This record gives sequence, C-alpha cells and structure tokens, in this order.
Amino acid sequence: MADLLATYATALVAFLVIVDPLGLVPIFIALTRGADQVARQRMALKATLIAAGVLVAFALLGENLLTSIGIGIPAFRIAGGILLLLVALEMVFERRSQRRENTAGHVAEERAVEEQVPDISVFPLAVPLLAGPGAITTVILHMGAKAGSWPGQLAVLSALLTSILVVAIALFLASRLERYLGATLINVFSRLLGLLLAALAVQFIIDGIKRAFGL
Repeated sequence: MADLLATYATALVAFLVIVDPLGLVPIFIALTRGADQVARQRMALKATLIAAGVLVAFALLGENLLTSIGIGIPAFRIAGGILLLLVALEMVFERRSQRRENTAGHVAEERAVEEQVPDISVFPLAVPLLAGPGAITTVILHMGAKAGSWPGQLAVLSALLTSILVVAIALFLASRLERYLGATLINVFSRLLGLLLAALAVQFIIDGIKRAFGL
C-alpha cells in the first residue's frame, strides 16, 4: 500500500509540474479574451476531457502508438513547438478578426463579439498545452516503470486523472481571476505570455532537435 501511495504521489507531482495548472490560467484568460464565462467553462471542460483521453490513450498504448506510424517523440516535440509558436505570435501581435459591421442593438453586438472568440479547446489548450510532448513522455515513462504491475499502473493513471481534475478546477475559476486583474492587466499579460509561449515553443523545438540527433 505504501508503495502504491508513493507511486501515486510521485506521478502526481510530475504531472502537475509538467502541466502547470496555475501557469495555464493566465494563458487561458489571454486566449479566450472576449468570451463569456459559459463559453470559457465549455472550452475548459472540452479541453480537459480531450487531454485526458489523449494522455490515457498514450498511457495504455505507449510509445508504440507513435512508432507504429513512424513518428518519434522528438518529431512530435518539434511539431508541437512549431504549432505553439504560431499561437504565441498571434498573442503577441493580437491578430484578431474585426467586429462585424451594421450590428443592430446591443444583443447583436454581443453575439458578433462572441463569434469572433475562437474555440481553443482542442488546439492549443488540449494539445499541446495540456497533452503536449512533455506530458505524453512523462506518462509513457511512468507507465513503463510500472510495467507488469497493474496496481502500480492504476496508481499512475489515478495520478494523471487527478492532475487533469486540478487543471479543470483552475480553468473554471479563470473568469473570477480576470475580474480582479482588469482589462489593462489582461492585455499586458497577453503580450508577455505570448513571449513566454514563444520561448516555450522554441525550447520544445530545440529539445526535439537535440533528441533527434542525440546531442
């Protein structure tokens, strides 16, 4: 029992560090700026469910899922980094669609604004921010370390689902945090976090290249 608790605790800490729920909250706010609370909660729920499904699939099938189609973890890391870099550039330069013209009334204007808010639940929130190369690699390694022990692997899966639940709670509370920060600070954070996301994306690419060439 003690070994299972140790396995659970170790895996949970690893997943929380990789996923970083608190670090995702300001990024989530910046990416969904203009969306109402209901839309944000819907995207948060969808993203966490998709991320959980992806990570559980990799936990059960392992690296064989990638190698069977000729894809290695380094290539997956590079591809995720490139896609994340594109999102970061849009955050920095704030490339958004202009509001529709000739809107009639306040309700119509609100609907037009809501339609301009992209659904980021699948990309980049679920993949690669939640179920990214780091999280996939971590879950594969932890499941591999407990190969042949179904209680140990069950403990790893429980830790994985717990970390996803923590992420969901953090994202559901994002709207409350935004009210405290205000529009100006959110705008500043959006640009700064765009730079941080760009740096993270470049780091993904660098790590993928290093692993691909054994550097």
